[in-house]
Amino acid sequence: MPANLMSKKDMKELAAEAAGSGQQGGDKRVKEVTERLLYRIMQAIDECDVTMDEFWAAVGFIGKAAKNNEFGLLVPGVALEHFLDLRLDEADKRAGVGGGTARTIEGPLYVAGAPLTKGEARMDDGTDPGEVFIISGQVRDESGRPIPNAVVDIWHANSKGGYSFIDGEQAPFNLRRRIQTGDDGRYLARTIVPNGYGCPPESATRELMGLLGRHAERPAHVHFFVSAPGHRMLTTQFNFTGDKYLHTDFAFGTRDELIVTLDRVTDSAQIRDAGLNRPFARATFDVVLTKETSSAPKTVVEREHVVAA
Repeated sequence: MPANLMSKKDMKELAAEAAGSGQQGGDKRVKEVTERLLYRIMQAIDECDVTMDEFWAAVGFIGKAAKNNEFGLLVPGVALEHFLDLRLDEADKRAGVGGGTARTIEGPLYVAGAPLTKGEARMDDGTDPGEVFIISGQVRDESGRPIPNAVVDIWHANSKGGYSFIDGEQAPFNLRRRIQTGDDGRYLARTIVPNGYGCPPESATRELMGLLGRHAERPAHVHFFVSAPGHRMLTTQFNFTGDKYLHTDFAFGTRDELIVTLDRVTDSAQIRDAGLNRPFARATFDVVLTKETSSAPKTVVEREHVVAA
């Protein structure tokens, strides 16, 4: 069939009817968004001359992704999660909010309820032979003052790229900790250097990336939620210089401001001072939180997470 068979007027009317826009009852916001989405989808079908076979193949793909609970991978994979961050950045700018640490995607693998400690924590259980890694930093406000009692919620993959509660191989909450800063706003985490990961071989997400001519890999990274009373919650992560996928992260999570360089420590005195008996890696990641304000959108996001069994 040729493209552009339908008039915009007919498509708009059909989308409005399907969304119940002329009906009493229902949820006004759901109606508004549904109508707009349906109209845009109808436009794409008509403009691209999407065939019946292609349409139903797409429906089957969505069903496969839903069955595998993959939307947490798909959304960042098609840049929508990054787009939400960029849009929130712009809203902050227009509200006069600035100066805080850059945000980036949460990803699909957060688990709430990690053990909470004061000042510092060991995140690994000692079973992973990966390189010892010490992360330290300070949480400050926009004026540079330390923020005491901030909660630094950290999670990352192991040396194989797997996450506890996800890969079925690790102890509960391995490589997941919450650290409450002291009066000086500082935190320290002893852990291991993580590896990046790729989407599962048979996943719908990897299938889509292949059709788009893209890979389905993430560089190594460390996730953070940082919160403190009176301040806006920050969702962020850092990546490492030199990673093969640093600037082609399939999930669009890399931001230039959030790239750190590992310092490889081999000096015996520094190794002893760190309470270790072998060389280790370290990095500093300071965080600046912005004050809570009614003029900017909220940064606490209500979304489904993996539940700790």
